Amino acid sequence: MTIDRIHHVAYRCKDAKQTVEWYVKHLNMNFVLAIAEDLVPSTHAPDPYMHVFLDAGHGNVLAFFELPNSPAMGRDTHTPDWVQHIAFKVDSVQALEDTKVRLQAAGIEVVGVTDHTIFKSIYFFDPNGHRLELACDVGTPEMYQNLDEVKWAMLEEWSQTKRAPKHAAWMHNKELTH
Repeated sequence: MTIDRIHHVAYRCKDAKQTVEWYVKHLNMNFVLAIAEDLVPSTHAPDPYMHVFLDAGHGNVLAFFELPNSPAMGRDTHTPDWVQHIAFKVDSVQALEDTKVRLQAAGIEVVGVTDHTIFKSIYFFDPNGHRLELACDVGTPEMYQNLDEVKWAMLEEWSQTKRAPKHAAWMHNKELTH
């Protein structure tokens, strides 16, 4: 078997209509599909839902479920809110900067532009509390080659020590030293 691509990634939302409108307005995604049932097809459980799908570009689909009969949405309180996020690639640093201004003008708090050396990012939350990242690649082929060469050694060292290996510490030197 070979994985072709991710068909879609699904998250829960508080309000399907609000979520679709937010992604259309703020991230220019197209609303491509809605599915609703009173029974869950895979389990046959009686659990009405609205399942909405948004085009995230190049065959990538972001989907959400609104589950009105389930308890209110929460989050894993043992995981920092910066860990779980959805990252979308954009084509330029200018797009990051322009989007940051536009989001802030709409009252959305934005962190960044954060410099990861091989890419730059901004971070913000959707109306459901999901953290989103917009990222623009800016690395050189040599940087990516360097990272490729050390990935397995880094993973092995982490596995043994649970301390951050320093093979790629150069990536965040600028960001973390000022």
